[in-house]
Amino acid sequence: MMNLIQYLEKKPDLVALLKSQKASLIGISSMEQKAILDAYSSEVELESTAWL
Repeated sequence: MMNLIQYLEKKPDLVALLKSQKASLIGISSMEQKAILDAYSSEVELESTAWL
């Protein structure tokens, strides 16, 4: 799974195709694919006063 995520980080155009359902990930369950796409869709705010 980690290799797949690293690959997708290098290929953002593939992530766009997955989001538009013009491509799929063979061997990855629909639940795993949804989790991957949700991770790319959500924006994580790294700045926080707790870390300062």
